[in-house]
Amino acid sequence: MNATMKPIPLGRKAPRSVGPEPAPGLGWWLLPLWIIVGSIVATVVLVVAFKKPPAEKTAPPAARLVETVTAEPAALRYTVDAFGTAQPHIETTLTAEVAGRVVQVAEAFASGAFVRRGDLLLEIDPGDYRAALISAEANLASRRAQLADAEARTEQARKDWEQLNPGREPNPLVLRLPQLEEARAAVRSAEAELLNAQRDLERTRITAPYDAIVDSREVNLGQYIGVNTTLGGIFSVDRAEVRLALTDDDLRYLELPPPGRIVSDGPEVVLHAGSGGRSRQWEGRIVRLEGVIDSATRVTYAVAEVADPYGLLGAEREAPLKAGTFVEATILGRRAAGVTAVPRAAVRSGDTVLIATPEQTIDIRRVEIDRLTTETAYIASGIAAGEQVITTAITAPVPGMAIRLADPGKAVPGGSADGEAATGVMAGGDGTATGHHPERA
Repeated sequence: MNATMKPIPLGRKAPRSVGPEPAPGLGWWLLPLWIIVGSIVATVVLVVAFKKPPAEKTAPPAARLVETVTAEPAALRYTVDAFGTAQPHIETTLTAEVAGRVVQVAEAFASGAFVRRGDLLLEIDPGDYRAALISAEANLASRRAQLADAEARTEQARKDWEQLNPGREPNPLVLRLPQLEEARAAVRSAEAELLNAQRDLERTRITAPYDAIVDSREVNLGQYIGVNTTLGGIFSVDRAEVRLALTDDDLRYLELPPPGRIVSDGPEVVLHAGSGGRSRQWEGRIVRLEGVIDSATRVTYAVAEVADPYGLLGAEREAPLKAGTFVEATILGRRAAGVTAVPRAAVRSGDTVLIATPEQTIDIRRVEIDRLTTETAYIASGIAAGEQVITTAITAPVPGMAIRLADPGKAVPGGSADGEAATGVMAGGDGTATGHHPERA
């Protein structure tokens, strides 16, 4: 049978076939659980993603361990170090003033021997000079006799003129006055010849002109020498001189005599040198200041003097200050009051120092410096007594920086500013501030 198919109108659903519905699976039962788990995971992810990290806590910087010295203003006396060579006060080259053969040489006329003033060193054959002296004496006697004769003739001529020509002045020729003057001149010439003969005879004996040490001898017994022949050399032992080079900065700390004056009460000087394997010292004084500046080195020379350097004239000497000895001199200079001595390296650029405050922080202090040496700075003002001056080198310090003070005598890692532990006042116990030459301020 032919069934007629009816069209289904648009907009209407086709009827479902009616039959039994399938049973739901296990996934349907777990769907709510999966939804809950997904929500939790999403919540956790969002919380973690948008949570701000906790602020990092920075530890405070560790306080720097430093060494210090205690500021102790004191009255002291500056010193200046210099160097020089000891030289004799007088050096003499002996030469012959007459010619002849050497007939005697004194035993003391030998290199290194000590001779007293007036001691005979050598003698030249005096025979010819004694004969010349006798001849000069005879000539003088003859000239004096001629003068007496001329004086008698002049007096007799005057008397004769007065008898023959009373009241009239005589002519000089009548009185033989020219002959009289000639006789007088002859006497004076003979006296000079006698004096020369006497001196030539004396010059045959070569004697020491002062207390001296013989430096050299150039002639020997029996040798013929001429005028101006070098006989030897001697130098005085009454005092030695040392020329000390001083810079303009050195002169600021010394009380020296003005140029051109020689004084006996100048600044005290202590000379040091090695002698006989030991360190020796001698005391002296600055006696004069040379009035010129060395054009090559731009220094001024002060002359120190040491009396009786060899101890041959009565002074007690542990060791002689020999001529030619190179010495280091310490010159006592001017006095200063209320000066604080600190290590040179404790002074920073701009004339500042670092002070450790009671709160153990840094205070940068500007100071007035009276003197700088290679090792020590002498501060006139800017630091109070008892304040702690930092000697440890600190890079880029700032006011208020925290520090810790090291125990006295305990080394600090990194060392102090001058490479040594500095736990005390940099001044001598005798109040003398020592410095090293040359000074570089």
